[in-house]
Amino acid sequence: MKSDSLKVGNFTFQWGSRTYVMGILNVTPDSFSGDGLLPSPPAPLPKGEGSKHALEQAKYFLDNGADILDIGGESTRPGSQPVNAKDEIERVVPIIQAIRKNFPEAMISIDTSKAEVAEAGFNAGANILNDVWSLRADPQLASVAAAFRVPVILMHNRSNPASVEVRERLGNAFVGSEYENLIEDVKRELLASVEIAVQAGVEEKRLLVDPGIGFGKKREHNLELINRLDEIRALGYPVLLGSSRKSFIGFTLDLPADQRVEGTAATVAVGIARGADIVRVHDVKEMARVAKMTDAIVRKG
Repeated sequence: MKSDSLKVGNFTFQWGSRTYVMGILNVTPDSFSGDGLLPSPPAPLPKGEGSKHALEQAKYFLDNGADILDIGGESTRPGSQPVNAKDEIERVVPIIQAIRKNFPEAMISIDTSKAEVAEAGFNAGANILNDVWSLRADPQLASVAAAFRVPVILMHNRSNPASVEVRERLGNAFVGSEYENLIEDVKRELLASVEIAVQAGVEEKRLLVDPGIGFGKKREHNLELINRLDEIRALGYPVLLGSSRKSFIGFTLDLPADQRVEGTAATVAVGIARGADIVRVHDVKEMARVAKMTDAIVRKG
């Protein structure tokens, strides 16, 4: 391992000791899972209402086992519309500020690929950068992360916004890319992003990797990645698994997003057994229990 622990503020991650749970707070009108905190179609909320809803969800997550609150203002749902930095900042900064004020010890990650949004989020109180484009979408983002000395989650992503498969009941999915060797390709591309981060001054001990379940992968790719997650973990970086409610579960079980809790639980349990350090989930209460039980089976101590 590059490091067996990571201190962030007053919190210390002890990698390998247990699984950490990241709860998803989507400040969007178009989350694929239907859990966005903004109305759809988007309309202005009464003043303070967005923060009120976010605080309620944050409290529920923290009370039920979340270690990290992941706040994002731009949906990564296949087919979703991009959001400019100004609008994204207006969505996420008040939420981060409200959570920081009401839950001062909360660990907050900001889910963004834009340097301007990340900087605003860190100034508002976010502790971690979660970038679905692995520092490749904005050339300034790595430098911002280095300047604030925050942990960075690098996610593998071969999504093509122009290649989306639409299934009315099961939701949209990115059409899978072609891989010469799935695991080796994912590892190589993650390490290329590690190099971007390190060259910008991000300390290696602050880097985490995410195989990017659902992003430019076919159903079979996603299943294989979870089953072989130990090979991603062997790179030496803590691993985040983000499989919650995703379309490959829906395609496997023939179920829409709001009926995928059991499928998600299976991916979380297997993912932890294969070495996941953090699981990013919508159903925090249920998945925290799955993680605790799986830890009791597979982790020593």
